[in-house]
Amino acid sequence: MLEIIAIIISFFFAMNIGASGAAASMGVAYGSGAILRPRNALILCGIGVILGAVIGGGEVVKTISSGIIPSSLISIKMVVIILFSATFSLFLSNLLGIPLSTSEVTVGSVVGVGIAYQALYVNNLLYIIMFWIIVPIVAFAIAFLFIKILHSFKLTQKYSFEGKVITYLLIFAGFFEAFSAGMNNVANAVGPLVSAGILTVSKGTLIGGVFVALGALLLGRRVLETNGKKITSFSKIEGVLISGTGATLVIVASIFGIPVPLTQITTSSILGIGIAKSGSNIFQQKIVKNMLMVWLISPLVSLTMSYFLVQLFIESDLYTIFVLASLLLATIGANTLMKASKQEKRAVHEEGGGI
Repeated sequence: MLEIIAIIISFFFAMNIGASGAAASMGVAYGSGAILRPRNALILCGIGVILGAVIGGGEVVKTISSGIIPSSLISIKMVVIILFSATFSLFLSNLLGIPLSTSEVTVGSVVGVGIAYQALYVNNLLYIIMFWIIVPIVAFAIAFLFIKILHSFKLTQKYSFEGKVITYLLIFAGFFEAFSAGMNNVANAVGPLVSAGILTVSKGTLIGGVFVALGALLLGRRVLETNGKKITSFSKIEGVLISGTGATLVIVASIFGIPVPLTQITTSSILGIGIAKSGSNIFQQKIVKNMLMVWLISPLVSLTMSYFLVQLFIESDLYTIFVLASLLLATIGANTLMKASKQEKRAVHEEGGGI
């Protein structure tokens, strides 16, 4: 029974991966007008994801399944806990329409289990986190510098044509990015199943890729719109830069088995172009603030939840559960007080009075 539950959660997680990271990969091609219909963008995304998972997804599966904590810890119960914790964080993000890294929430869930048993491969974890920080910064810098160089040498007019060649090149770049998503992100859903011996690597990447593709088709519209149209506007040439940069960086990381935040990489490139063109005012947009907040909080949410579930259902450590519950209530209370304080200050400012 637990094995069936683990498989169901894994495939639901895979669909949410498709709705988040995979769908975001085609956001650039859609947002720049190379692909006019969102359905067509998501179909291409699904095909690219399946091919990427089958052809090159195995190395990242191995990292997720045994490179962060000892594989001996991964029982079927633990698989359910890891996948449920990661799925919960990702599902909340999808409801908000915020593109989120599935790698971060999955690794966060696995780390929560490792902390519960004090059995973490710390060097491997630090290596992964280093990539999480460096790769989006590199993507941001490439996009920012590229736009600045174009404007400095007044090449924007020379390369402003929107011909068929550029359009096809951008569609290919988006497909290439979806391929890279399949290589890197499918492992997040099936890695724990492979570690528990429920699926082989080859079957896991194929089945996982299919469900990620389904998720992109059925649930990916909101994230596609967010990444494509709600952050900043960009030309087709700029779109080629964004998708090509993201795909190349993610594929290189996948070859070495490193799970990296594809969504953050793509969005960082978009932000780099937006800042190069419009300045830092882009950070004042509500959607950008929400994304940054979700990126910071979500891995911690999945980590805390997996740790809590281990203590509750496996270790039955009521003292730890009490502490975590108290911390949660304190956080909610503090957040409520902060909101109430802001509303009171606003009322005093607008009405000129106080209590």
